[in-house]
Amino acid sequence: MTTDSRPATSGTAGPAGGWRPGSVEALAVLLVLLVAFRSPLAGLVSDPRLQTWTTVFVSVLVQAVPFLVFGVALSAVIAVFVPRSFWAKALPRHPAAAVPAASLAGVVLPGCECGSVPIAGSLIRRGVTPAAALAFLLAAPAINPIVLTATAVAFPGNPEMVVARALASLAIAIAMGWLWLRLGRSEWIRLPHRADDGDGSRSRAFWAACRHDVMHAGGFLVIGAAAAATINVVVPESWLQGLAADPVLSVLALATLAVLLSICSEADAFVAASLSQFSLTSRLVFLVVGPMVDLKLISMQAGMFGRRFAVRFAPATFVTAVLVGTAVGAVIW
Repeated sequence: MTTDSRPATSGTAGPAGGWRPGSVEALAVLLVLLVAFRSPLAGLVSDPRLQTWTTVFVSVLVQAVPFLVFGVALSAVIAVFVPRSFWAKALPRHPAAAVPAASLAGVVLPGCECGSVPIAGSLIRRGVTPAAALAFLLAAPAINPIVLTATAVAFPGNPEMVVARALASLAIAIAMGWLWLRLGRSEWIRLPHRADDGDGSRSRAFWAACRHDVMHAGGFLVIGAAAAATINVVVPESWLQGLAADPVLSVLALATLAVLLSICSEADAFVAASLSQFSLTSRLVFLVVGPMVDLKLISMQAGMFGRRFAVRFAPATFVTAVLVGTAVGAVIW
């Protein structure tokens, strides 16, 4: 078993060595056709509610896909060509100082949360203190330049959302890292045994990384866009307005929604922007919770670090993210 567990989900070689399209190619063709035939498809649905659903769904995809593709490619470059031992040498030796340093490392390591989980596991294997690796796991998907740029594009009239998201996410990552230093136990983390394999081609590893992240992040983006469109159409406006009017319920509702939708951090800002009924503070909570606690992340963390870890770390992170996000939003707005 190799250190790279990314499945080869793209085109494969045929029986005679020929190339056959795979799931990545099918997804790419579907997205291109959906965008290219947006107008004819909209004309096929006469119901105004269906037209609204199509408009919201396609708009979220069109805005988010460029950031998603660029982020996946850059994340794969760094994951494949930057030696894993570099991070262990670059971080301070003292665990308390390593936590904020590892959190800030997320600025220079763009990528979605799907990639941060295996990278954090690799850091622990290479001798990085678990508190620092976990701080990196939380910070990297939330404060990297691609995510913050996407947030600025999604909220052109509210540039303070970028600052709020960066500050809140960084504070949460550091707080959780220090909390692990205080209360965490080494026996809660059980990494699966994996033998190192240095024989693979870097180019093949790069494309495998891209295929893996595109399929996972792209698939969840489509689901998130569909959910956002459905919420805008199916849920009565009076319900949303009533829920959004309550400052406590609106925060809890969008925090829970972030967990359920499991949207890639490079695309979640566009979904949050579409939920215009809610306050900026509640949408900020949506943006800080999603990259740190969602269904796919909980599953990935359980597989990488063990169930005993996931059942403790995920709820603690959720509570911390809601409290910090709300506090930062209350100060800024």
